[in-house]
Amino acid sequence: MAPSPRSAADRNSAPVVARAPRSRFRDWIRTSADFARSPEGHQALSGFLGAIMITFGGFGAGATRVHDPLMEALHLSWMRFGHGYALSTIVIWIGMLLMIVSWVRLGRATIGTADRPGAGVTLNELRAVVGLWSFPLLFAVPMFSRDVYSYLAQGALLRDGFDPYVVGPVANPGVLLDNVSLVWTNTTAPYGPIFLLLGRAVTSITGDSVIAGTIAMRLVMVPGLALMMWAVPYLTKHLGGKPTVALWLAVLNPLVLIHLFGGVHNEMLMVGLMCAAVALVLERHHVAGVVVLSIGVAIKATAGVALPFLVWIWMLHEREKRAAKRAGSDPENLPQNERPHDAAERTEDMPHPAMMFAKIGGLGLGVFAAVFATASVIAGVGIGWLTALSGSKKIIQWLSLPTLVRDVIAWVTPLNPDKLLDPIRALCMLVLAAVLVWTWWRFRHSEREAVLGIVIAFVGIVILSPAALPWYYSWPLALAAGFALSTTTLMVLVGLCTWLMLIFNPDGNHGLYNVWHVAVATFVALVAALSLRTVDPLHLRSTPAAAIDPTTTTTPEMAISTSATVLGVEDSAPVAHNPYADPLA
Repeated sequence: MAPSPRSAADRNSAPVVARAPRSRFRDWIRTSADFARSPEGHQALSGFLGAIMITFGGFGAGATRVHDPLMEALHLSWMRFGHGYALSTIVIWIGMLLMIVSWVRLGRATIGTADRPGAGVTLNELRAVVGLWSFPLLFAVPMFSRDVYSYLAQGALLRDGFDPYVVGPVANPGVLLDNVSLVWTNTTAPYGPIFLLLGRAVTSITGDSVIAGTIAMRLVMVPGLALMMWAVPYLTKHLGGKPTVALWLAVLNPLVLIHLFGGVHNEMLMVGLMCAAVALVLERHHVAGVVVLSIGVAIKATAGVALPFLVWIWMLHEREKRAAKRAGSDPENLPQNERPHDAAERTEDMPHPAMMFAKIGGLGLGVFAAVFATASVIAGVGIGWLTALSGSKKIIQWLSLPTLVRDVIAWVTPLNPDKLLDPIRALCMLVLAAVLVWTWWRFRHSEREAVLGIVIAFVGIVILSPAALPWYYSWPLALAAGFALSTTTLMVLVGLCTWLMLIFNPDGNHGLYNVWHVAVATFVALVAALSLRTVDPLHLRSTPAAAIDPTTTTTPEMAISTSATVLGVEDSAPVAHNPYADPLA
């Protein structure tokens, strides 16, 4: 009889003893086999099967090339038309559902709402599952977006002597241009110089090969995924969350793996660099953190939203350093009553906070400018990407609040919707500016507040900007996962992520104006959310499983929400205080 699989607690409690490499390898094989035989291992394999199905179905129904000689040579072009296309689409959606189901079931084991005692997943096991699910997608066609074709075309522009900030891909005809979405052919690049350099490097190596270029561009995104696997769990050290829950929510999430990695979006790099920068600053490596964040901004400008909040953290650390010097102790072991409670407050240790802000802010901006200027000089481009940021206005769908308001007004009034959109967008941008300034000033009292401020700022950008796409929600999610979140909040996030995953079609088009598509996506999202707490929310089992009450499997503090703590009522509380507090509840 085969030995029963060990629980996550057993796998974590194994003694660490220095052994020969062969012995360590045998231990690794044994531990891996234990996990593979466990119910959690079965879910990991189920999600892996889903990723394979998405990859295979994508050859017919993904964001495929306009002309695909390879599929014709392999006699597989039938997958792109008629019944073949319908079959490919079905295979993709089944693969999506498999990954969602596996993710939710792994989530139950991770947060402690599984239907059996001893269930759990370790951090290293979750990291291994991320790699397992990502590997098949490395060879998939672009999924749910055609953006990678624009990346390649913009890289080819720089390679061939054009300035992507001055001309669009249409200036450089060829195979790469043929696959760019028509709406972007005349649009100049809205990305930073480092990303253009990466695009030039990829197209210099792969030439005009769309297949090789797509795979190479995905490999470029791998460091972003690796940084997220390190930084997101590490943030919980300062934000009070649980590392395994953070990794499960923000990295193993199919929205991230399928849309960011499978869709080959440069947000994969940007978010990874941003999370790493925040982690470095929290660890008091301020200059290094600003350098890493500057690199992220040189990928995509959105990462720059975090910089003003990191200045608050830097100032708080400077206050702690001065208070510790006065008290003769280490800054990290400073008594609670000596810790600063307001980065902008005038105190004995910092009588001129405005001057200190100017000094630290100026140093941060100087580092940022140096990194950005160096990248721009190497790329041979200017700052034309600033004007290209307005290109997102070409995206019109109600996932962004301005378009939703326009659609509602046009639905209930006889007003012309085409004339409403620009004024509404302008108004929302004014509101967004006010929200960003208010958030930056309001969340200055502690490290946790500052990071929460970044989360809120990103949410505001996603909602109020002229255009919003599903993978944009990965920006705030990556940092929010570091906080201790209640089961209810996790359920809401699971439902939202599932809905965002399903509302777009595999070829990059959306179903936001298809009532049946929205209804089905909403139903699946609700089931996924309920399944995080209840094993069988639809009561499909012959013996229905009772809903799991988290208060019976965890400490009573898990039901306590401490929004007031994060909003400044109890800023003096250490990170270890009330580890189950949910700042988003």
